[in-house]
Amino acid sequence: MKQLKKFQLKCKNKTLDLSSRTHIMGILNITPDSFSDGGKYYQSEQAIERGIQMVEEGADIIDIGAESTRPGAEPVSDDEELRRLIPILEGLLEQVDVPISIDTYKSSVAETTLKSGAHLINDISGLRFDYRMKEVIAEHQIPVIIMHIKGEPRNMQQNPHYDDLMSEIYDYLADSIQIAIEAGIKRNNIVIDPGIGFGKRMQDNYEILRRLSEFEGLDCPILIGPSRKSFIGNVLNLPPDQRLEGTLAAVTIGIQNGAHIVRVHDVKQVSRACRIADLIVGKTCIL
Repeated sequence: MKQLKKFQLKCKNKTLDLSSRTHIMGILNITPDSFSDGGKYYQSEQAIERGIQMVEEGADIIDIGAESTRPGAEPVSDDEELRRLIPILEGLLEQVDVPISIDTYKSSVAETTLKSGAHLINDISGLRFDYRMKEVIAEHQIPVIIMHIKGEPRNMQQNPHYDDLMSEIYDYLADSIQIAIEAGIKRNNIVIDPGIGFGKRMQDNYEILRRLSEFEGLDCPILIGPSRKSFIGNVLNLPPDQRLEGTLAAVTIGIQNGAHIVRVHDVKQVSRACRIADLIVGKTCIL
């Protein structure tokens, strides 16, 4: 069995030992138009309740998204994003004891939510859409998830093409890591995400999961987000809310191939699958 690299993620006053077991990032979409659960948690009270429930089900991080990044989605203003975010962020900070991540590519949104108590930023652009984002992350010295995307959410699924899928994603992430480090972000504060479903053909997503271990060369923890996505639904011919089994299969293979964090909707079920997968790959042992 290969030696597992040690990674720790310090999220302000909370430290996650990513080498001890696979960590679960619970998705909390507070948008009216997300692909899977748009509108379900749009109201603050329901969103806070769902966040608390996900922690009870095993979430190690809550990732709040206030702008849909589904294929074809149009951006919303910074003010609207913050209007949706702040009440839910403040409510969750009072009631849960896990790091809160903000899913945004806007530096002003990142800056305001970090000052309000958020612990890390999940940037789908890999620090590319907003040049100030790297400066905000560096100033606050918090973790950032840098993701690969081809294009923008509104056009990313319009015939994406790669000459060499894995090399192009690897090089994009390597460049984003360099952007981060040159801005003053510490390498141990960087998590990489190959961007399943973001400017990818169906077969690309399966290749990423199959060859995920190749990203270990970037020397950063790896996050994957396969939850309920169309590369599963298109094979099974099922709508988003019936893609649990496919998600579990993708998560399990991802863990086998090196994922440290899995970003999912179905926290309780994925938590159970992760416990077994971690035993198989040797992250944990039976006492």
